[in-house]
Amino acid sequence: MSTNEQVLDSPQGWVADHIQRYVETGGAEGHEWRPGVWTLLLTTRGRRSGKLRRTALIYGRDGDDYLVVASQGGAPQHPAWYLNLLADPAAEVQVGAETFAVRARTAEPGEKPRMWRTMTGAWPAYDEYQTKTDREIPVVVLERR
Repeated sequence: MSTNEQVLDSPQGWVADHIQRYVETGGAEGHEWRPGVWTLLLTTRGRRSGKLRRTALIYGRDGDDYLVVASQGGAPQHPAWYLNLLADPAAEVQVGAETFAVRARTAEPGEKPRMWRTMTGAWPAYDEYQTKTDREIPVVVLERR
């Protein structure tokens, strides 16, 4: 992803504020969002606009990979960042002070239950979010490139 391009942060005010603190402090503020709840910044390319879009997400680990959940709080539609990754799986992640390229993929059916448990261990509300929607909430695997 080009560092010369403008990155558009989440339009949600509290998320944009979280991202700004995270970026300005190199992750010193915001990496740990709440006690024991860790977040990363995910930058994707908009599938329609072509612009870089950044959001903050709770993450877990699976070996060397990072896991995020496309829950959108149990909304009936997938979040825009997930749709962007389906269109272009190349993305950038900031974890604390480190920024690196990743390739995203949706967890396969055979691995998703294990990864879902990892993520509900980090944020138990994911189970509640799943009950609020008919769609299957994806777990996304971010593999370092």
